[in-house]
Amino acid sequence: MRTKLVAGNWKMNGSLASNAHLLAALSNTVFATLNAQLAVCVPYPYLSQAAAVLAGTPVLLGAQDVSEHAKGAFTGEVSAAMLADFGCRYVLVGHSERRSFYGDTNESVALKFAAAQVAGLTPILCVGETLAEREAGVTMQVVSSQLDAVLAKSGVAALSTAVVAYEPVWAIGTGRTASPGQAQEVHAQIRARIEQADPTVAANLQILYGGSMKPDNAAELLRQKDIDGGLIGGASLVAEDFLAIAKAA
Repeated sequence: MRTKLVAGNWKMNGSLASNAHLLAALSNTVFATLNAQLAVCVPYPYLSQAAAVLAGTPVLLGAQDVSEHAKGAFTGEVSAAMLADFGCRYVLVGHSERRSFYGDTNESVALKFAAAQVAGLTPILCVGETLAEREAGVTMQVVSSQLDAVLAKSGVAALSTAVVAYEPVWAIGTGRTASPGQAQEVHAQIRARIEQADPTVAANLQILYGGSMKPDNAAELLRQKDIDGGLIGGASLVAEDFLAIAKAA
């Protein structure tokens, strides 16, 4: 049985004051009532604050992106080793907003994935299609190409210490959600794609769903055979909603 993981992506939200309230609510929860491992991926400036509040709790810390470079003249970039210094366990790589707004390619995402693992971080590899790609019937071609770049760089064994998140781009921040059947179909195809290379890695791989998961739809999504948790956007900024999703796992 794969452990469920519910990871919050705060995106570019937060302040010292609002974070304090949210983190306090998370750290004070009764973790025995939850059915999933919790993680929060916070903006770089708040990693220290989050690490301090969450110390000693089961909530794990993550970042939202990482440089493909270990060090050097890359102004504005943050290396995997720096994230590890702040106690990060996870880091998102290839989020659709990084791909669409900042030019991350399959190849650069594969390099970021590898850099994260060198520093001991667990990358959460985000894959998914746009609405136009879904309507064109090329969802799995797109997702497979995103996976294949990582497999070509790091090999299938690298996925044994990684997480995959399927995030249909058309369902991120739009209020639209893939139906449980639509989500399960892609999750199953992702697992089958990895199974071709290594059945054991595929069987143990956590595959999260990201795309407007909320307390009112989480239970049905998380009941699907191949959905192992959620990558939560807006709902992760409201402690009650975030914890309700974890309870539904």
